[in-house]
Amino acid sequence: MQDEQEFIQQLLNPKTQNQAFEKLLQEYQKPLYNHIRNIVLNHDDADDVLQNTFIKVFRYLKNFKGDSKLFSWMYRISTNEALTFLNQKAQKKGVSSQELQTKTIDNLKADVYFEGDEIQIQLQKAIAILPEKQQLVFKMKYFEELKYEEISEILGTTVGGLKASYHHAVKKIETFITSL
Repeated sequence: MQDEQEFIQQLLNPKTQNQAFEKLLQEYQKPLYNHIRNIVLNHDDADDVLQNTFIKVFRYLKNFKGDSKLFSWMYRISTNEALTFLNQKAQKKGVSSQELQTKTIDNLKADVYFEGDEIQIQLQKAIAILPEKQQLVFKMKYFEELKYEEISEILGTTVGGLKASYHHAVKKIETFITSL
């Protein structure tokens, strides 16, 4: 993508905004969808959260200070939207986030967009037992193959802290899988 500052100016300029936003969608829709899907697990929910993410990006772009990359800022918004969505969904159903996650994993086999097998479902169950931060770090590193520096920018955590979280997550997942 061209110079980020220039691109942001195009997004903010009413004359170039529509075309620039189309470009933004083309560039980030798929990676953001995959990121959100890794968190919420369900295709329809991921679509809803993705739509909310782009609405917020569009609405709050004028407040973007450029302290991080646009990519990181959008990932932070999508992460927060996904977590908020899960918490609200769990609250509406009167269950904990953990219980909601377990039910969603159990329903993955029926999801026509889920391409995994039994091993993938077991991995999702193992990830579900992790604390939220470890889940996020593991999913971003393992599934999305993001660098620690990128995850650090997205989550606002130190690289050292992320490496420790990832290490603990891997150990817990290994323990879970080997106990099956």
